[in-house]
This record gives sequence, C-alpha cells and structure tokens, in this order.
Amino acid sequence: MASNLVCKVHPVVLFSIIDAYERRNEGAKRVIGTLLGSVEKNIIEITNCFAVPHNESDDEVAVDIEYARNMYELHKKVNNNENIIGWFSTGLEVSVHSVLIHDYYSRETKNPIHMTVDAHVKGGKMSIKAYLSTMIGVPGKTTGTMFTPVQVEHISYAPEQVGVETLMKGKYNPLERVVQPQSDLQQVETSSEWIRGMLAQVTQYVDDVLAGKIQSDNQTGRYLLDLVTSVPHIEAEKFEEMLNSNMKDLLMVVYLANLTKTQLALTEKLSTL
Repeated sequence: MASNLVCKVHPVVLFSIIDAYERRNEGAKRVIGTLLGSVEKNIIEITNCFAVPHNESDDEVAVDIEYARNMYELHKKVNNNENIIGWFSTGLEVSVHSVLIHDYYSRETKNPIHMTVDAHVKGGKMSIKAYLSTMIGVPGKTTGTMFTPVQVEHISYAPEQVGVETLMKGKYNPLERVVQPQSDLQQVETSSEWIRGMLAQVTQYVDDVLAGKIQSDNQTGRYLLDLVTSVPHIEAEKFEEMLNSNMKDLLMVVYLANLTKTQLALTEKLSTL
C-alpha cells in the first residue's frame, strides 16, 4: 500500500456513483466515470464525479472520450478548482479492461487514481478501494501494470454532513419517502442529545474500568486524555452566560427569518389582488 498517500472521498461522490449505477443501461455490468478534485502534497481529495458512457464485452471496451471531455469542460465552467484526478468503476475487481481505461486517464492527468465502489453492498457494507498504477517489467521487453492500494478516508463539508444525517433518518422509516430537514432549534436539540448520550457512554466506560468490570484499553485511554485536555477551562458562570448569549442571537435570527418570510408572503398575496 502507498502508505504516504491518502485518498479522501466526499459523500456526494458516492451518491453520484450509486445513482449512475442504478440508472445504467440494461445489460451493463458496471459503470465507469471521471473523478474530479484536487491534489495537495500527499492528500487526494475527491469532491465530484460524473459517469462516462462505455460499452464493454469480454473481448473489447469502448469509452466515449468526446463525452468525457465535454462534461469536464462544463464542470470547469462551474468550478475551476476541480481537476481530473482519476476515474471510478463499480465492482470489486480490477480487470484487464481497467488497464486500458486507466491508460486513457494517464494521458489526461499525472498519476490518476482508480477507485472501485461495491454498488451491490455485499455483506451490508459498501467497499471502497483506491489504487495507483505502477509500470513493471523489463524496459524494451515485456511490461505490465500493477495497481497499488491507497488508503481511503471519508470526509465531508458541514452542508454535506447535514444532508447525510437527514437522509439517514429515512432508514428508520422506510415507508416514509419524504424526509424534512430540521430547523435550527431542532438541530441544536438533536446535537445536545447526541453529546449527552456520548458523555454518558464514556462515563459508564470509565466507571466500569475503575470497578474492574472490564479491562482497560491503552488506546482508548489516550483518546480520552486528548479529549479532556482539548476542552477549554471556562468557569461555569461564564460558560452559561456565553451559551445564553449565543442562544439569544440564534432566536433573533430565527425570528427575523420568519418575519421576512411572512412579509414576503403578504406582499405576494397583495400583489395578486
């Protein structure tokens, strides 16, 4: 594994790949596409992607290169910071045809990433792997391509995290197809309940270790030490004052937003009279 390289994938990329797989042509075994993002030192951040039409059989593979280039030009007009960094395919295997497709992307960018996504979700978990290609063989004679695994991590912006948490609520009620986003106050309440539950779990763990009910874990102890030392030391009165002040600001913003919404609704009604 290329230990000095990390590939960070955003949720919108995975959603786009699954959507493309669900909309694939009848008889197609897999879907391929272009990965967009940025590269900084040893970190590859994948922020977007789009599917590319292709035909694949046991003997040959054909990729619509013109479509891929046109789509990339359109994406560049929307976000100039996103560049081609590799390509993706659904499935778990790196086939012989993958080498041919990877050769095309090697001409589009330097050291492209090849990411495989298990769209079948075997075992109840989506397997995501990334590879870098390396030429092997004797120069001037037989050569080949070896795909080296790269570490994959998940990362998300704050708006993406809110969207993912909203979508996850649908799994608790599969019959409810529409999930409404929470208001600001509801998000504060949900976050507070989550933090309270996590603190209770950590406290229970520490009590059980001190009572000798479970064996202590050194790594968990280091995590807890880092957590405790990272909390700023603030007096209870000052913390309560700061919290109440922020809460008042939040309530004021919510009040002004609702007032503006009501004003716009009244203006729209009066203009139709």
